[in-house]
Amino acid sequence: MAALDIPDAQLPVHHPSSMPNTRAWVALGVLCFVYVLNFLDRQLLAILAKPIQDTLHLSDSQLGLIGGLYFALFYCFISIPIGWLADKTHRVGVLSLACAIWSAATMACGIATSYAQFAAARMTVGFGEAGGVPPSYAIISDYFPPSRRGTALGMYNLGPPIGAALGIAFGASIAAAFSWRYAFLILGGVGLLTAAAFTFIVREPPRGGLDHAVAKPAGSIVAATAGFLETLKMFFSRPVLLLASFGSGATQVITYGMGNFTTLFLMREKGMTLHQVALYYALVVAIGMGGGIFLSGRLVDRFTRRSKAAYGLLPAASLALAMPLYLGFVWAPGWSLSLLFLLGPMSLNYFYLTSSVTLVQQEVRPEQRVMSGALLLLIMNFIGLGLGPTYVGAASDYFRANHPTHSLQMALYTLVPFYILAIVLFLCLARVLRREGLTNKNGGTTP
Repeated sequence: MAALDIPDAQLPVHHPSSMPNTRAWVALGVLCFVYVLNFLDRQLLAILAKPIQDTLHLSDSQLGLIGGLYFALFYCFISIPIGWLADKTHRVGVLSLACAIWSAATMACGIATSYAQFAAARMTVGFGEAGGVPPSYAIISDYFPPSRRGTALGMYNLGPPIGAALGIAFGASIAAAFSWRYAFLILGGVGLLTAAAFTFIVREPPRGGLDHAVAKPAGSIVAATAGFLETLKMFFSRPVLLLASFGSGATQVITYGMGNFTTLFLMREKGMTLHQVALYYALVVAIGMGGGIFLSGRLVDRFTRRSKAAYGLLPAASLALAMPLYLGFVWAPGWSLSLLFLLGPMSLNYFYLTSSVTLVQQEVRPEQRVMSGALLLLIMNFIGLGLGPTYVGAASDYFRANHPTHSLQMALYTLVPFYILAIVLFLCLARVLRREGLTNKNGGTTP
């Protein structure tokens, strides 16, 4: 691909017969489990927002800052040097250490007695989780051939719905039976045990082993490592990568803004109890988000064989379908109808994830994958994770003066324009991809 600045003779040659072996599937399963813990620990604040708010006397704005901007500052920017380090060293080792850090910090949340202590612990969770996802994307891409990467990454991205569902089920149940503090302590302890066992189960795969043909022109050399500035310049010079990142960021304003306050919204304004949240909301997340992410991986592999424009068209179409159902979720007068509407957005809101991740992994050289994945996460999470919860929390406090019993409902309504923005950005991505495809077909070079 000319966009990668690789001579035509050195272009990757895909091997249709390359099938993932047992080791690849075991590695994928373990990486998915680590991602489950990653997302579970991250979502405990949102799941247990009501009892935490009551104990530590936090406002909606403070909850939004802890789950949004404060967390994102560490999670997003630390991921870049960690991604660069993982590209040059042992990715499995980096991931294991990161899991140990975020799990220990999760346990620290359970013993916090003030806003400052809790905020500091959550920032440390963000620091650890910054080293979780980018190395995993690259490891999976080196275990699975290009023709299977969409499905593999789609299965890996089941980590968030499984983690969120388990967090809702177990976190809410533990909090209802004992205390919200026990949920942080127990689940953080599971993460520490997993970190200790991880390096014994998952092996480091060869970088780019499934991308390049064995035969290369005499004297040709493909760099084994990519410089930090080289990868940075490459990423920000590619309209395709930037549009995927900003489209994903706009979508995450919705997913994180809604997700960090859904439990509080359902309990405070729809009348749900912790026991009902642990059962019914957990099922909605597991079925909706899990089904959507799994289906998106299969659709990405299927439709991008025909046209790369599908990387943009699939998330654009899914968000257009999700928007009216999201409005129904916010409007519904009772929690049961609200959850029924929520099934749609929970499924359709997450098509962007597998699409954007797969596109970035396909568009860059193997030695640039971890850092490129980290740059994707930096942009989309700093926008979505940093802005979404922070904005919704501040909006809720703003609306409380005139809508004291429905301030969160009013705040959630204001997320609708971000649907429109994300759809436009993904349609622009599809247009650029289609143009690049036509240019390549006519023998030209991509910009």
